[in-house]
Amino acid sequence: MTTTFIEACSLAKSFGCVKAVDSISLRVERGTIVGLLGVNGAGKTSLMRLLSGALSPDHGIALIAGADVHRAPRTARAMLGYLPEAAAGFSKLTVREFLTFAAQGRGVGCPAVARAVSAAADRLDLVPALDRVMGTLSKGWRQRAWLAQAIIHDPPALVLDEPTDGLDPSQKSELRAFLREAAQTKAILMSTHILEEAEALCDRIVVISGGRVAADAPLSELCSPGGRLTATFDRLSAAS
Repeated sequence: MTTTFIEACSLAKSFGCVKAVDSISLRVERGTIVGLLGVNGAGKTSLMRLLSGALSPDHGIALIAGADVHRAPRTARAMLGYLPEAAAGFSKLTVREFLTFAAQGRGVGCPAVARAVSAAADRLDLVPALDRVMGTLSKGWRQRAWLAQAIIHDPPALVLDEPTDGLDPSQKSELRAFLREAAQTKAILMSTHILEEAEALCDRIVVISGGRVAADAPLSELCSPGGRLTATFDRLSAAS
């Protein structure tokens, strides 16, 4: 039996006269990596912020493991790991201090915090940077630190906005392997601008165009006979 860990029910959000998210519904089940695709301004980041609770919807419901993100925010966020777009901040903390703060904020008990920090650092090959200051890190190291805060409490749901941004080819390969492993027990929704990444990693693809879902289907149904998404993506994006 499948379990839905991430769900959007008719979510909508406008900024002035611009409908960034226009009545979007989707579900992400345990054991699944769903790729969220769309051109810049399509509504991907706004949707992810609604799912994480960083934005309040004009209408609709966001659920994480069955908990309403806005009516039961502490419960929902305890079940979610969220990586925001172009993550930054906490520049004066060391990586260890940042991850300790993240663990405590997610409700990890004091006796388990050090173990949680160590486990997250090990999984993302972050150990060499643990005692370095966040503000001195390269983009790749900083991105891994923010990924580590998303998994610090071992949540069942991950919402990741451009998770490989700033990583070199070797780091991207390692992260993809990590996500495949994590998806065995978690539901993962990730945005990416790299179609080859979606082709290699995702089970299902949701294409957002003009704030609406233009396609939601298994990867195999959207790819060309050669296994590529380019033609479908270009067609759906041009239709907005």
